[in-house]
Amino acid sequence: VQLQASGGGLVQAGESLRLSCTVSGGTERFTTMGWYRQAPGKQREFIANAAKTGARNYKDAVKGRFTISRDDRKGAVYLQMNNLQPEDTAVYICNAYINGPSDYWGQGTQVTVSS
Repeated sequence: VQLQASGGGLVQAGESLRLSCTVSGGTERFTTMGWYRQAPGKQREFIANAAKTGARNYKDAVKGRFTISRDDRKGAVYLQMNNLQPEDTAVYICNAYINGPSDYWGQGTQVTVSS
């Protein structure tokens, strides 16, 4: 399984980015699709996930600003990020989880927010 994230970049505070992650073989078989991030010198942290059931979960700090969606027909998961702040600067990594359990990780895409 290969996960390829894209859409990162350099933006100013208050601007938006939309991240995409495509999964080889599709996403339909995965229980949840998610996004994590890792800033320099910090541990990887959970940002959001989207379950096949339709449930969505978010880190408190991004609620109301970030929206996760998954499109199993396209084999992709997205993260719409609005009102970005400097503290959102990190490498954003997509994750695919299937009960078993099995976790799959992509390489990530860099998001840098300037003040």
